Amino acid sequence: MTAAASPHGSPASGTAAARSTTFGPSALLTPANGITVLRLLATPVVIVLIMLWGASWTTFVLGGILALSDGIDGWLARRQGTTRSGAFLDPLADKVVVLGALFALVAKGIVWWLPVAIITVREVAMSIYRSVVGRKGVSIPARTTAKVKTLLQDVAIGLCLAPPLAGHQGVLSAAIWAATAMTVFTGGQYYLDGRRAGHGTGTPITGPGVGTADGASSAA
Repeated sequence: MTAAASPHGSPASGTAAARSTTFGPSALLTPANGITVLRLLATPVVIVLIMLWGASWTTFVLGGILALSDGIDGWLARRQGTTRSGAFLDPLADKVVVLGALFALVAKGIVWWLPVAIITVREVAMSIYRSVVGRKGVSIPARTTAKVKTLLQDVAIGLCLAPPLAGHQGVLSAAIWAATAMTVFTGGQYYLDGRRAGHGTGTPITGPGVGTADGASSAA
């Protein structure tokens, strides 16, 4: 009975594996990477529109499209196979979009510079930290809280671009500071994870919200 069932299960398993590895780890020209590059190219347009119009439905909609595209390219990557180029480009695009929009909001006088400076320092410092420990062979698994952090940043930016909330500084400040608090919190998590991995005995980091090493570069 067991021997007979085995052949029937193999084709299905092979088909599923083929679907999940349409592109190998070294692939460059993938649909997911294409969306990521388009997100990078569209970011300067959104920044210029923020500088020109501030909160407007045009900037709100375009900003929302950029935020949604992050989820789309991630979904495609999971279905078609993750790549090293995507692991580099996706977090880069996230940071360029978020920091570019926040800088424009500061320049336009919509948000205060301090929370934006804190977010910027955390993002740059964590990118450097992950690069340094990565060269030492230390892999820091992705955490669900990092995705929540990015979501809060996107929501805060979206609120700042929504015309009905223009001038409601209390609401906008609360949103920005909430995103800032989550950004700092996740930075601390990753720093501690890196220290544990670097000084441990090879035991993988586990716990609620900890992902696999393959996704470590996609959310920080």
